[in-house]
Amino acid sequence: MTAANRVGVVDILQIVDIRTKIVSVSSLAIGTAYAAYATRTFSPELFAAMLLATLFVDMGTAGFNSYFDFLHGVDTRDTDLEKFKALVQRGIEPAVALRIAWLMFGLAAVAGLAVGALVDWRIVPVGAACMLVALLYSGGPVPISRLPVGEVFAGGLLGWVLIVLAAFVQSGTLDPRVAWLGLPSTTLIATILSVNNACDSEGDRKAGRRTLAIVLGPERAERMIHAQLVATLLFAVALVPLAVLPRSALLPLALAGLFGVRLLVRIHRRGFSHATKAANMGGISAAFAVYTLAILLSIGMGAAGWP
Repeated sequence: MTAANRVGVVDILQIVDIRTKIVSVSSLAIGTAYAAYATRTFSPELFAAMLLATLFVDMGTAGFNSYFDFLHGVDTRDTDLEKFKALVQRGIEPAVALRIAWLMFGLAAVAGLAVGALVDWRIVPVGAACMLVALLYSGGPVPISRLPVGEVFAGGLLGWVLIVLAAFVQSGTLDPRVAWLGLPSTTLIATILSVNNACDSEGDRKAGRRTLAIVLGPERAERMIHAQLVATLLFAVALVPLAVLPRSALLPLALAGLFGVRLLVRIHRRGFSHATKAANMGGISAAFAVYTLAILLSIGMGAAGWP
């Protein structure tokens, strides 16, 4: 390896796609916050262990994704207009990404065992199963990311499953209300992937992928994104009559919904392509961040006794 392509910190952060970690941190924060609100207890040690396990799994998954996307010709100089793919832009050996990914998974296993020892050993096989699915998402004979079901797995694992796990780690119990709480995050995370895949559809098609955006076509793919955002808002509002959140939560949720609609209009005007990917992903990520804040604020309002 020459000085020109020696791996640096920035390269590692790009390989693990540090930008996307807001998703897993959001679900961890929501599940933890709700458990603390429902049980009036909070363990910083458990939160720290769960945070490490979550981030290591997420970074490892992104590392595998970087490796396999480069290997299968999904990431190329023609498709990487953001110039964020280190393997493409810097000429780094793909094996570096693979080693980083396995290192992250090894660290995740250690953190997961610590969580199991502190809470319940039954959580360890659940975490292991999540890691296996994360590996199969990019690797394996038929990677999940190449199929029209990627949104289901990404939204389900990073949304619903992670929120339920985070709440269980803090409370030691399975609260049925947490299952409802995870639904809006699930659909919104799926929307993020849908926007990403809609922008990448041209390059993905050339690489032999059959993502949902490709199967549906441009117009129906955009309608699906609209439907996913509507479902997210409906699921979020439904948390009030389901007694998961207080009535006062309707205000922050409505404001988050208006913010999301405004960003969606901008995304529609830009269209979906490699050239608009950076702006579109920035927009949908901002909507996700605002939604996360709205949910956390709503949980806080409930904890403070707001009606």
